[in-house]
Amino acid sequence: MKKYINQGSKDTRSGFGAGMTELGQKNENVVALCADLIGSLKFDDFKKNHPERFFQIGIAEANMIGIAAGLTIGGKIPFTGTFANFSTGRVYDQIRQSVAYSDKNVKICASHAGLTLGEDGATHQILEDIGLMKMLPGMTVINTCDYNQTKAATLALADHHGPAYLRFGRPVVPNFMPADEPFIIGKAILLNEGTDVTIIATGHLVWEALVAAEALEAKGISAEVINIHTIKPLDEEAILKSVKKTGCVVTAEEHNIIGGLGESVSRCLVQNNLVPQEFVAVNDSFGESGTPDQLMEKYGLNSAAIIEKAEKVLARK
Repeated sequence: MKKYINQGSKDTRSGFGAGMTELGQKNENVVALCADLIGSLKFDDFKKNHPERFFQIGIAEANMIGIAAGLTIGGKIPFTGTFANFSTGRVYDQIRQSVAYSDKNVKICASHAGLTLGEDGATHQILEDIGLMKMLPGMTVINTCDYNQTKAATLALADHHGPAYLRFGRPVVPNFMPADEPFIIGKAILLNEGTDVTIIATGHLVWEALVAAEALEAKGISAEVINIHTIKPLDEEAILKSVKKTGCVVTAEEHNIIGGLGESVSRCLVQNNLVPQEFVAVNDSFGESGTPDQLMEKYGLNSAAIIEKAEKVLARK
């Protein structure tokens, strides 16, 4: 019986909300800050149960980051919440100076990341955020794949000291990671063993990688699938162990091809064990308005694209 099967689709942002609800009960130092998006970030239960630890900052994201940095001085563990575009691009200077440079224990939590924000269009669909955040010294960068993993990551971040960026999404997606799967920051998860090609995926593309691996198996191609939920620090040991066996890699992410997971993997390979690599990512462009499914299809972020790249990289071995 396969371990990683769809248990019923849920949105990843609700996993974040469930994690915050549990943290509110377990850790009195956890506080939440929101930039006028309580419902979108699923902060409702936390606010209801712990009003003294919830701060509605309004549409003032830079101020939210500054307040969060200040709260850490008194021993609080602030979790900030807004859309990924506003969590990073709009407040990059504040994050760089007040959080990263100052090594403050702030958890920057970002919903509605990538193309799957959908109809709101390119102005809201940030595809550069992983690159922006991973370049900051000391910043941990996490990109979760489903409801269960997002909840687990939220809980884990409360026990992790230091600046962190947690990226998740808006749409309903397959929920396939077991609820009791250990979430260890910086430790990849091997989902499917294979010998011909390594598929390294993050976020919404992890499920698509599993679907692709099943289709490739029907073609006689053995694909190893690795879930990289932590992009920084990167689990280089897991990557190198896999490519030593398969000799080629496909990376898959809902992010710009420049600056994301694929480039982090490339650096690891160049420094340690250079093998052919193909990329499934947005090819240096902005998004546009459309449904999540339409956009993932148009920009080649699905199992069909992973299969195509796997066959291409196999030909390069």
